[in-house]
Amino acid sequence: MLGALGGCGLGDVANIPAPNEKQPRGIRRIEDWMMAHILYPEYIEEVFKLQSDVMLKNLEMYRQAVGDRIQLVWISGTDFGTQNGEFIRPELFRELYKPYYAKVNQWVHQNTGWKMFYHSCGSIVGFLDDFVDMGVDALNPVQLSAKGMDARMLKDKYGDKLTFWGGGVDTQQTLPYGTPEEVRKQVLERLEILSRGGGYVFNFIHNVVAKTPVENLMAAFDAVREFNGR
Repeated sequence: MLGALGGCGLGDVANIPAPNEKQPRGIRRIEDWMMAHILYPEYIEEVFKLQSDVMLKNLEMYRQAVGDRIQLVWISGTDFGTQNGEFIRPELFRELYKPYYAKVNQWVHQNTGWKMFYHSCGSIVGFLDDFVDMGVDALNPVQLSAKGMDARMLKDKYGDKLTFWGGGVDTQQTLPYGTPEEVRKQVLERLEILSRGGGYVFNFIHNVVAKTPVENLMAAFDAVREFNGR
């Protein structure tokens, strides 16, 4: 069972208040927040320190409430990747983000039997060594359509280090716009690659978008049953 805590999404732009407001201005636009990493790193570190300290307190209470009734816990939903690359340089991630994530992950590993679940969209291949090093166990949504996120490479290099939770079918193109046969083919291909040796949880790459044909959804689920029946 997954514990949906998710309070340590450091730098998650989804938490920026009123990003399109013009008056009053501050660090509100996404661009302003990203530039603050270079212009005001000490501010970023103070925000992350406070956020991770709060997360550690919440984790203590969460452990008291759920104990061993969960197997993994969702820690962060920050998207670090775009379609074509990471939002920030890996060096900047290691300086500003990694120490706080590692601190939170270490507490969980030392004080519970839970595994760590992180969500991050886009091309994040440049961060995966760091994700492993800082204690991430399960990665979602595995956006294989993003640059550098090749399924075979990910499985070969990280299959014994990360559980891939997603990547089962592309929700940007294949699922909403493909034919049922194209959906079936992609699901079977992804399962063949990502489930090899275990360490895989089937899921779509992200949310199912509006007007996705029901036939395509059924084709995806039928393909999973077909694969499991082999």
